[in-house]
Amino acid sequence: MSDATEANGTTGAAEVAGAGGDAEGGAAGRRVRVVLVDDHRMFRTGVQAEIGRTERTGVEVVGEAADVDQAVTVITATRPEVVLLDVHLPGGGGVEVLRRSASMMADPERPVRFLALSVSDAAEDVIGVIRGGARGYVTKTITGSDLIDSIFRVQEGDAVFSPRLAGFVLDAFASTDAPPVDEDMDRLTQREREVLRLIARGYAYKEIAKQLYISVKTVESHVSAVLRKLQLSNRHELTRWATARRLV
Repeated sequence: MSDATEANGTTGAAEVAGAGGDAEGGAAGRRVRVVLVDDHRMFRTGVQAEIGRTERTGVEVVGEAADVDQAVTVITATRPEVVLLDVHLPGGGGVEVLRRSASMMADPERPVRFLALSVSDAAEDVIGVIRGGARGYVTKTITGSDLIDSIFRVQEGDAVFSPRLAGFVLDAFASTDAPPVDEDMDRLTQREREVLRLIARGYAYKEIAKQLYISVKTVESHVSAVLRKLQLSNRHELTRWATARRLV
């Protein structure tokens, strides 16, 4: 499960848990069946503990998955109303889950709707999953009560976004021009892009490890791979490269 066992995962789970204790979806008689898809077990555990108290929140967690194949299998078997979907997953990422779930999303009787829940706030990640069919995109800094509210809104067919992310979507769909191809960027994996962006923003390796729920050693490996692929020598050159492409 790649970095799912890293101890840092508890921080992200706590952030999502936030203020969820005040949500009273269950008391209002609302119910929604949800599948959690995230490759970090500790994060899934935290979210499950917070939103999955069905009598209080109205949310019933009916399945979990850690990669693309597991996600498609669990979603097909349980047919939830909402899937909380991480963007970066082993096996092809959240976009691949959406692609393989297209028929379930299009089902007029029992549509499966997707809400992306990710640490990434990158425009290309947001636009990618929305183009793939997700109904919304929120970051993992969301509070528990807001996450529960977002789940019910997506169940009802609304589009839901963290405030600053909505602009990415509006800009992308208002434009008729296809985004230019960046061959250098295409050489990087999604995780390498995340690390690149955080390095360019001035984060230390330990801070990146904490934010992405991975080890410092893994961060170092990703940085080395990025430098090699982009033919750069150090993080200062990397920062200039990222700034020139407005990735910061």
